[in-house]
Amino acid sequence: MQTTSRILMVRPARFAFNEETAKNNYFQQKTEQEKVAEKALDEFDAFVNLLRRNDVDVIVMQDTEEPWTPDSIFPNNWFSSHISGELVLYPMFAENRRQERKPHILDFLRRKMNHPKLIDLTSWEGKGEFLEGTGSMIFDRDKRIAYCCRSPRSSEKVLQDFCSRMNFDAVVFDAVDKNGNLIYHTNVMMEVGTQVAVICLESIKEEEERKKVASRLTTTGKVIVEISPDQVEHFAGNMLELKSRNGTPLMIMSATARKALTTQQEKIISTYNKILSPELTTIETNGGGSARCMIAELFY
Repeated sequence: MQTTSRILMVRPARFAFNEETAKNNYFQQKTEQEKVAEKALDEFDAFVNLLRRNDVDVIVMQDTEEPWTPDSIFPNNWFSSHISGELVLYPMFAENRRQERKPHILDFLRRKMNHPKLIDLTSWEGKGEFLEGTGSMIFDRDKRIAYCCRSPRSSEKVLQDFCSRMNFDAVVFDAVDKNGNLIYHTNVMMEVGTQVAVICLESIKEEEERKKVASRLTTTGKVIVEISPDQVEHFAGNMLELKSRNGTPLMIMSATARKALTTQQEKIISTYNKILSPELTTIETNGGGSARCMIAELFY
């Protein structure tokens, strides 16, 4: 099952620019914007309401004031949920992001969401090796493939550990942004849905790797929508396919991402999915993440 209608989102206690993650997240911009935390909450609440109006089952967990976790709004990086019953915990690059694994959320996932099998990869943090969940990996869940671009936050060693435990096949490559910086998370340049894959193939500079990724997507039946490095910069790669409780396929992207698409790209995506595009400018600017990063899918 590639998509789900049940998701978890974390309502932040004190959202803010995170100095620790800004070291290699080039999407973050430190601004003089006032009332960032309040504006982020408004965007978060409107996003949740949009999803609920479209019959997505959204479970909202309230973040705690202490310990302070400025990026708690992006829960997809520290855990993933799987239909076979696994809850996977991931090693995180920024020390203050490791504190997002808060007991009340873990307890909810284990007890209420019925994840009997815990796969804990967090010991890799002590070795300086990281893999940040569905930021680092794009899953083709039906075909058991994990697409991953190498970066300081996406270690091939941890990826192989994950794949061996979960019986996934890794497709690994290098990808850079338009300024030549390593792309820190695969999910800013790639999305894999039931029928559509959105990807910036141009960011994969090594020809053989680019061909390998494109071929794997094509042979697994995906319609490829290519986006440009400029569109990546506007979060056009940061999409996620969900479904409503009655099975309607939904493609989630921010208003910024949708505005960056060409008419033809939007037409192809909307052939297969209803597009939902919340306004997330404050979160995108200060947090360096967009719509996909805010959603942790629940499978059980």
